[in-house]
Amino acid sequence: MMKQVKFKMPLRMLTLAGGLLLAASSFAQSGAIKGQVKDASGEPVMGATITANGKTVGITDMDGNYSVDVAPGTKLTISYLGMATQTVTAGSNAVTVMKADEKTLNDVVVIGYGVAKKTDLTGSVTAITPDSKNKGLVVNAQDMIEGKVAGVNVTSAGGTPGAGATIRIRGGASLNASNDPLIVIDGVAMDNNGVKGLANPLSMVNPQDIESFTVLKDASATAIYGSRGSNGVIIITTKKGHGGTKVSYNGSFTVSTKRKTLDVMNGDEYRDYIANKFGKDSEAYKLLGDANTDWQDEIYRTALSHDHAITVSGTIGKVLPYRVSGGYTNQQGILKTSDFQRFTGSLNLNPSLLDDHLKINFNAKGMWAKSRYANTSAVSAALYMDPTHSVVDDTFTGHENFHNYFAWLNNTSVTSPVNWYLQNTNAPENPVALLNEKDDRAISRDMILSGDVDYKIHGFEDLHLHASGGIDIAYGEQNTDITPYSPEASFYGSYGFDRVLKRNYQGSVYALYTHDFNDKAKNHFDIMGGAEESHYWRNEHSRYLSYTDAYDGTRSNVYTDTGVDYDGDGVKDDYHYKTENYLVSYFGRANWSLMDRYFLTATFRADGSSRFKDHWGYFPSTAFMWKIKDENKFREIKWLDALNLRLGWGQTGQQEGIGDYGYFANYTMNTGEGSYYYVVGNGKLVRPNVYNPELTWETTTTYNIGLDWAVLQRRLSGTLDWYYRKTTDLINTVAIPAGSNYQNTVTSNIGDMSNTGFEASVKWVVLDNKDWNWTLDYNFTYNHNKITKLMSDEKGYYVLTGGISSGTGNSCQAQSVGHAANSFFVYQQVYDKDGKPIEGAVVDRNGDGQITTADRYFYKSPTAPVTMGLSSRLEYKNWDLGMTFRASLGNYVFNDLAAGMANCSTDAIMQNVNGAFVQNRLLSAVSDNWQSYAVTSVLSDRWVQNASFLKCDNITLGYSFDNLFRTAGYHGLSGRVYGSVSNVFTITNYDGIDPEVYGGIDNNVYPRPISFILGLNLNF
Repeated sequence: MMKQVKFKMPLRMLTLAGGLLLAASSFAQSGAIKGQVKDASGEPVMGATITANGKTVGITDMDGNYSVDVAPGTKLTISYLGMATQTVTAGSNAVTVMKADEKTLNDVVVIGYGVAKKTDLTGSVTAITPDSKNKGLVVNAQDMIEGKVAGVNVTSAGGTPGAGATIRIRGGASLNASNDPLIVIDGVAMDNNGVKGLANPLSMVNPQDIESFTVLKDASATAIYGSRGSNGVIIITTKKGHGGTKVSYNGSFTVSTKRKTLDVMNGDEYRDYIANKFGKDSEAYKLLGDANTDWQDEIYRTALSHDHAITVSGTIGKVLPYRVSGGYTNQQGILKTSDFQRFTGSLNLNPSLLDDHLKINFNAKGMWAKSRYANTSAVSAALYMDPTHSVVDDTFTGHENFHNYFAWLNNTSVTSPVNWYLQNTNAPENPVALLNEKDDRAISRDMILSGDVDYKIHGFEDLHLHASGGIDIAYGEQNTDITPYSPEASFYGSYGFDRVLKRNYQGSVYALYTHDFNDKAKNHFDIMGGAEESHYWRNEHSRYLSYTDAYDGTRSNVYTDTGVDYDGDGVKDDYHYKTENYLVSYFGRANWSLMDRYFLTATFRADGSSRFKDHWGYFPSTAFMWKIKDENKFREIKWLDALNLRLGWGQTGQQEGIGDYGYFANYTMNTGEGSYYYVVGNGKLVRPNVYNPELTWETTTTYNIGLDWAVLQRRLSGTLDWYYRKTTDLINTVAIPAGSNYQNTVTSNIGDMSNTGFEASVKWVVLDNKDWNWTLDYNFTYNHNKITKLMSDEKGYYVLTGGISSGTGNSCQAQSVGHAANSFFVYQQVYDKDGKPIEGAVVDRNGDGQITTADRYFYKSPTAPVTMGLSSRLEYKNWDLGMTFRASLGNYVFNDLAAGMANCSTDAIMQNVNGAFVQNRLLSAVSDNWQSYAVTSVLSDRWVQNASFLKCDNITLGYSFDNLFRTAGYHGLSGRVYGSVSNVFTITNYDGIDPEVYGGIDNNVYPRPISFILGLNLNF
């Protein structure tokens, strides 16, 4: 939603100062025409200019009111920066609603260490303002950009409440180091570690507080961030206070339910299946019960959630704009026992002093969150569990030891009445018991304080001095209780905790000199240079306790205590680890433009990192932009409004995801009493860690060609980009010869990788008149990823990745030269004449007459080469209808659940390992009736399934209103009520629950629910 004050506060303040005087005097006039101006959300527009016959006759006050001394019927023109100019007839309209002007909405965008006019950008940069009217279920910041930006792929981590997401910009640039983009919130660069116990590091920002996103994609835009910019940069700017006092409320209530379950045999079908397979007199049939339990229904529920945010903004004493907000989110998960609660608060102060020469901006953000995580092992357990037994079964001796949950028992002799040995750990586990008897919970806290000061030198206004700083302090504690009644209990249950405290500091200073030469060439020049230092500190404690005495439910029992207070802080630990790293940087940027037509940008950053022996890395970039439309011949093309050509080149680095001390010899203290050596002192021993003094930066070089265009009075506009990215010195952890170092793996620079892609985005204003407005936004992304070099030049060399649960010790993916990262590495399935897969029959690809690992081949990739997004918003008077769609084409998923259930042999359906038990199967597996777990069957390419999809992310219908409950002394309420459906439908041929699986291996994925939302926005 377009807000009234964006980036031109000094000009706005001068306008308002004079305007309020004019407005006050106009109200004193008799017989004046009165009215009010509001924006599309119902908020008053303060400082809008009212003109008649070319002369200014009034300006709206803090409540958007105006009074002008003109004759009824006079045409009034109402204008405001960033909004479309409106013409009304004096006396005919009491309220004028102004809409955002698409031509100027993004005139100024935030870039690294500064701002720039969008029309003057030389790099590949996308700036978006969250659309408050076309949205579905929004819990975290990434939900607002999903499917909205070309080249940006957002994959949520399933349906977990408060779930995080994997964000990839142009495919990522690394194999084993981080592929996450750098997130910058109000000038503070976040680390990649997040907050302990929090599913999403972006949870600390309330989406209602976000003003804009700026995505920097190519190296000419990201190189200013140096060693952290290889995977792109997302700059989040939060809202600021301004104008008169305003109070707003945003709230919603959500009902979520499962969309799909997998088809397994129900109780009746399973009894018939066992009878036909083994006979009714068989031991297998005697194991069955009389129930008809749908285990998938038993683990899921209809979830109820609600979200609330209150904001107060205004100006104190006409000199101190402020904004205060508070939010509460309570999100229940559809998988039982999972939920997420969050409190957020924010404060912004942004005064301008000394005749607007001194600008101060201060932000404080706080978050407290409580999470409970469901045991996702229940997802697959619900498929395997025998449907003929009830969730609770007190008819079998021994089940009382498990809270009467049905469990397959161990037939070995045990003497203890309550012992994990009573359960047959080889058998399927009761999924409801897995959920209810495990309490995995976390409390997470985060606080970010940031501020910046910009001083425009008096008497030398071309020079700005800027200083900024930020602190991010986070503490999280995750506790896990597993009772002795749980199928996964160890001995008499267990308790564990992980506690992480982190403190990150960042400070920067820079000077900016800008000058416009008063000549015919319209020369503009600016240069910026500065320095920055960042310190990242982290302290981790963890503990695991096993209960070994009788469990009486009161926690008064004795447990095995192996912890030691290593650092004297009073906390006994099994594991304690402190770490830190520093980054010292020097950076600069120069811009030059000629005739407002030719633009040249150059940036340079030197990063000194404590993570490498050779501390310093150097990252340059350059870019050029040409406004072709402004050339003489192109000016004559009336239907062409804009045509800009962009060329860019740059280098960025990578240092995340590699640890802090990997390049020099260091040691770890042994933990646990069993590792003590009691001859000397307390017996604590240290062991050397693996290290690599040759480890150095990954470096990504990017080439970019872009075209920005607009036609038909900007009713149709868009961008086109082609890019090539080459990453050298890829960082990965690889196996090394025994005895060559202190461990058998080491982090090293192992090779190169490339990404080639094309992006397009189109905005079409289909309708734009008095009552109707219809806008369509479409984006298209193509990306091709390929490994071009690895450690070994040997033909056929590969590194296995992508472990799966089906089979034993199998990996279904690998890295190899000439193939996409993490491509599937499988056997080629053989099919019969009817297209049915033949069990165990795979192609002898090397033709040596035998099937060996040499016959595995690279087949497809989990990463989609093509993604698309489409958003539509249709408005008629006060009504609005929004829809958002996403498509992913060419992504493949290894269906690990289906592969693991493929064996329908009698030995697999009924087993007698420490006690007899039976297990269920997918209906598709029953139809195929395979009889083994041969490696060729498990690693068959039949399980690598096309997971292309088209998703309708949301449909939203809303109604905006104003002047509700208006009285003589009160202007009334304004706002909007809306209903929305999220995750509406998915069109796909994939056999699993959801085709959207990051990494490409489908096993125990928390399913995404369909959600129905009722929301209300109010402005007081």
